[in-house]
Amino acid sequence: MLNSILSLHSSTLYFSLLLFLASLLFASASTNFGQCLQDVQAGKFGPNAGVDNSGNPVSNLLLATAIPYEMCIIACGSGPEAFSWSDFSNQFSAWLLPWLALLSQLPFGANDRLENFMTVVLTVGSPVLAAYSAALTVLNGRWIVRRFSGSTYPNTYRAIRVLSSLQQAPIDLDLDRETLLPSLIVLPDNDHWWKDLLEHLNYTHTWSISAATSIAWVFIAYVFTVVDSLSDVLHGVEVNGQAVGSIWLWLLPVVVAWLQISPKCDSIWVADALRRANNIAYVATPTGIRKRAALVSNHYAISFGEDDDPLRDDERCTSPIYNYARLFSWTAVVEEIAGRFHEATRRAQLFQPVGSETEWMPNGRNGDMRKENRIGTEYEVIAYCTPFFPRRYQWGSEVWKRIIIASVLALVLQWGTAGAAIFVVWETPTRGLGCRSGSYIIYALLSTIVWALLLLSSILARYSTFDYQSRSPLEEIKSYHVRASLAGTMSVIIRRFGKILAAVNAVWIILTCIFQFSAFFDRCYCDSSVIGLGAAKAFNVIQFNTEDLDPMRGAWIGGVFMAVISALVYMCFIIMCLKPHIPHSIKRE
Repeated sequence: MLNSILSLHSSTLYFSLLLFLASLLFASASTNFGQCLQDVQAGKFGPNAGVDNSGNPVSNLLLATAIPYEMCIIACGSGPEAFSWSDFSNQFSAWLLPWLALLSQLPFGANDRLENFMTVVLTVGSPVLAAYSAALTVLNGRWIVRRFSGSTYPNTYRAIRVLSSLQQAPIDLDLDRETLLPSLIVLPDNDHWWKDLLEHLNYTHTWSISAATSIAWVFIAYVFTVVDSLSDVLHGVEVNGQAVGSIWLWLLPVVVAWLQISPKCDSIWVADALRRANNIAYVATPTGIRKRAALVSNHYAISFGEDDDPLRDDERCTSPIYNYARLFSWTAVVEEIAGRFHEATRRAQLFQPVGSETEWMPNGRNGDMRKENRIGTEYEVIAYCTPFFPRRYQWGSEVWKRIIIASVLALVLQWGTAGAAIFVVWETPTRGLGCRSGSYIIYALLSTIVWALLLLSSILARYSTFDYQSRSPLEEIKSYHVRASLAGTMSVIIRRFGKILAAVNAVWIILTCIFQFSAFFDRCYCDSSVIGLGAAKAFNVIQFNTEDLDPMRGAWIGGVFMAVISALVYMCFIIMCLKPHIPHSIKRE
């Protein structure tokens, strides 16, 4: 948590520097659109220099309330209106500062300042990725319950809880030493391994006074500023933060989602929990005597991947936003362990003990399996939980279904909030595509591209690790390895490019908000919506009429509803799917 606070402090200093530079930049601007309109109405620039708020010529210049873009450049200049510190500070503190403060409630856990700062950058730079990883985590929790359904072997419930908690960890299985994983599942001595690991992972990053206060502050500030802006629509339209509130609204459901999920992401804590559990793990031996795994070798059934392969850089970072990178490797681990639990359950239901020369002992009064039924030699333990026909998934069962659902939810949240911001500024005269709406479109578009690049990177990384086997000639196998190597290289390149793009997008949205509040966008080019209307047809509405009030208020209210509904849809889905039903036959442990 200290690292996350320091990272947020560094980012705050950076943003403060941007604010200072912005104030110096805009303080010298001298454009005054009010005076410019008066000069046009006075006829200083000819009889055709003014138009109405629909861009139509007026019969009397005194009725002019807007100026054509090309005339605006001549009469008013190309620069922005003067920077107003009072307007800037009010809008910034009301519309943006609460959201920046809320970033401190994101789960970090990497115990490294740079990694935690990158978590903030990725979250701000790609809300789609942040929402996708959170939704994916919830969907993984529901899938693992279904994957273990039907298994009643001892420690099934603990295995579900442990593996679900380890979504934020780069876990690996040691399958080269065949006895390690079967021993962990079958031997009664390892009941303490599952219990101890679950207990030490049962810490929470969830609701606290500071988290609840931050969320309440943001929510109340958002409500108050929305009500205030709607009560006086025509005041400070050029620097109003109505759209800014919508463009950042995605952060509230994402933070609430992570607080509800309570991810186990503290890298030191999780690593220590697994190390403590591995110290009490047992393995079967050829003679049937169980020994501590630490006395046999320094290898364990489940461990953390600590190799320096750049392909797994994101997997090794325990910040929950990187769950997108761990999806395939985590799913493969769950598939392997669940398959062995199912096979052990099948044999137990046939009353087959592990030891081939022993008789099945009836279960205890509470239905607990006798320890005598779970003891055998190394070969017997391996055979007991090794399926005859193991299910082989290169990608994992239902993995694409989870990806699609999480992607749809993330895109709905991003484009629902961004779309609301775009709609608000689009419908504010001069209506059409301008600097403000264009900036929000770029932000949402880059956010989506970053998510797509990092998702593609994770897919390529998984493909590069496939164990390819074929009866075809050796040349085909070599060709596959060339493709796999190329996929791994492309994965690293795409991932790094995606992160650079996320950093650019994070800076872009901060600058966009600063430009909005500082009147940088309040210039002829931006106010005339030249991007959408074209220079020949564009015009700058300077004086609003009463006829503009109702459409503007309606557009702003519609934007608020659009943003809030998309946030509620995402948050409701997370809450409804968060705690999947676990059958009593499993949960009785």
